[in-house]
Amino acid sequence: MKNYKKLIGIIFSLMIIAFSLLPQFRNIYALPEQIVIMQEDLKVFQTNYPFTMTVNNAVKSEVTNKLDSSLQPVFLDSVKLNSNIVEFKLLGVIPIKEVAVEVIQPIHVKAGGQSIGVILHSEGIMVVGTSPIIDAGGQRYFPAKDAGIDVGDIIISINNKIMKKDIDVAEAVEEAGKNNIPLKIEFKHDAEIKEIQVQPVFCQQTKRYRIGLFVRDSAVGVGTMTFYDTKSNVYGALGHVIVDSDTSQSINCENGKIVQASVAGIQNGKAGSPGEKIGRFLDVEQLMGTIDKNTDFGIYGRINKDAIVDYYESELSVASMAEIETGAAEILTVVEGQKIEKFAVEIEKINMQSYPKGKGLVVKVVDNNLLSRTGGIVQGMSGSPIIQKGKIIGAVTHVFVHDPTRGYGCFIDWMLMEGGIIPKQNNEKIPSLFG
Repeated sequence: MKNYKKLIGIIFSLMIIAFSLLPQFRNIYALPEQIVIMQEDLKVFQTNYPFTMTVNNAVKSEVTNKLDSSLQPVFLDSVKLNSNIVEFKLLGVIPIKEVAVEVIQPIHVKAGGQSIGVILHSEGIMVVGTSPIIDAGGQRYFPAKDAGIDVGDIIISINNKIMKKDIDVAEAVEEAGKNNIPLKIEFKHDAEIKEIQVQPVFCQQTKRYRIGLFVRDSAVGVGTMTFYDTKSNVYGALGHVIVDSDTSQSINCENGKIVQASVAGIQNGKAGSPGEKIGRFLDVEQLMGTIDKNTDFGIYGRINKDAIVDYYESELSVASMAEIETGAAEILTVVEGQKIEKFAVEIEKINMQSYPKGKGLVVKVVDNNLLSRTGGIVQGMSGSPIIQKGKIIGAVTHVFVHDPTRGYGCFIDWMLMEGGIIPKQNNEKIPSLFG
């Protein structure tokens, strides 16, 4: 009898191992723990024997509680907005995976694609480099570095005066040097606020007083708008964080703006050398929108709708990650002047995610027109909305350095959460500047 039970146990274990090798099992196990879907799209999952699904409604018991037809897709309640727990079981007995599915109201926004000029002012003055100061005797000095300031630190104030522009730092250093007094510098290192004293040194090469730092108070560049909401006037663009070009650290945004931009030319991409849009700001005084947040999923602020020319007259629906399929899609972007054009791409891979992460999509350019004009995805294309079956599903974010025809995209879910337009997972709203 003992051997019989042991044999049954071995057979059962081998069956589980065999089932775990099935593509269905891997697909189910790879599902995120939480998914947000729009009410208008109700197809959530589909599976086949030997896997079954149970849908338990956490709000109303009216939703179908048991779905034993293992060859049919699972549909959630078409009327109610519900929190659902979808449980996958092997042979209807062994729990494999639970997925929390939140059904929310449909979202409609205006698709972007416009080229934008980005002018972002940092919170304080960023240290982007150090250099030696050589005095009359040829001696080399690094006053600020030796006192503890490093690349990536943020200078907040000097001698109790808030630093807003890089010229403010230069003027404070020159004045202290001429009067032979030390500088009291307050700065941020990582998340810690520190205070030091630095004595300026007269530089024989530049004929002025210096402390051995290169600093920057702003960043500028060209990107692409992804969407904007006509009700709140909130926009999202870029799909990734803006970092300083020298330090590769994200820029803490104090204030900034976007302005209209035009593409004057394209430097084509090739393997090992990503291309870029050669952009031109049209009028830095004409405000297209504010920059209030610089996040892992792009920049956000309020838009001036009068300064925008749209590709589509009407709003487009938004598709959550659960609706996206591999295959044909399109992107909107500008490659010449200010004209938004539509180009064919393919969604090659979908990395479904429980929590906000980048690189949720792998996108390949298949449009010969775009390939001949740019070589594929180029810098400045970040934020170009990705559209599938008439719905916005995400934004282009990065190019593969070794293959410019392919790149990454982020889900529109994460951008809408950052903009405060849909709730964050677990029904917690992301702290928003937009109310």
